[in-house]
Amino acid sequence: MMAYLPEIYLILLGFTVFMYAMLDGYDLGVGMLLPANNEAQRDKMIASIGPFWDANETWLVLAVGILLIAFPTAHSQILTKLYLPTVLMLIGLIMRGVAFDFRAKARADYKNRWDTAFRFGSTLTALTQGYMIGRYVMGFSDTWSAYVFALLSAVCVMSAYIYIGGAWLILKTEGELQRRAVLWARIAGWLMALGIIAISVVNPIVNPMVAERWFQFPQFWLLMPIPVAVFVIIFVVERYLYKLDHSTHAGNVWPFVGVASIFALSFFGLGYSFFPDIIPGQLTAQAAASAPETLMITGIGVVIVMPMILAYTILVYRIFKGKASELSYK
Repeated sequence: MMAYLPEIYLILLGFTVFMYAMLDGYDLGVGMLLPANNEAQRDKMIASIGPFWDANETWLVLAVGILLIAFPTAHSQILTKLYLPTVLMLIGLIMRGVAFDFRAKARADYKNRWDTAFRFGSTLTALTQGYMIGRYVMGFSDTWSAYVFALLSAVCVMSAYIYIGGAWLILKTEGELQRRAVLWARIAGWLMALGIIAISVVNPIVNPMVAERWFQFPQFWLLMPIPVAVFVIIFVVERYLYKLDHSTHAGNVWPFVGVASIFALSFFGLGYSFFPDIIPGQLTAQAAASAPETLMITGIGVVIVMPMILAYTILVYRIFKGKASELSYK
């Protein structure tokens, strides 16, 4: 058991990053979608994420904590390579937090400005996270192709967040706003599909390790259901959204479940491509891990904290299930 602790922590790290991307991803998407021409709809959209958005970021804190304590060498290298985009991401997160609170306290003529700040902070956060994922996948290579791939990843992640944000609004809203959310989700879904295709083509070309993992036999036949399932789900969600756009159906959870499934399959594919490396092609989990004694002690905290966060997350979503109510700061 002790010998496999680094790999166990790497799996836990991947799980926390997935939970953050899915949960904070939808509220970042909602933030990017705030319409400039409709204050009432902006209030309803903020109300739909109000009980959840701050708690969703807990998963990011947990992921950084696991990386720092379990893999200090990797933590140092990753943040050194990603210092500037990390700072920009933190600025975006701070802007979101400040704007969320100040929009309730500002005079009416300043409210639009705080909503713009929330939208800009959400966009900046999404783009920097996508850029960082692209740089990480390329092993922080300094070639021009690596930077182009990172920019492509930034756009793809932004589209994915808008996609799941639109699906969230379909679940939580009604009427005209829901119809707008259907359109937003459909557009973002096709953009994300194009991004997935582009990344799936480019990544094996520029990364030999990924090509070897995915295109050797018999692994190729065992892994093909993953990308096939992703595009089948995208198509099914698109068909559902098309019907929803041409009916008076109030909408339900299935578009959100579908997009969340795409996130899960994508993260599984990413994890398979590089496991057990914590920095692709450079550093394994075993080489980067803290001493076994440290991992054992930290594991006690993880065993306590992670189930508590999961339980709290489930409880909050059960309490505030259903359509979003009118926004109130009382």
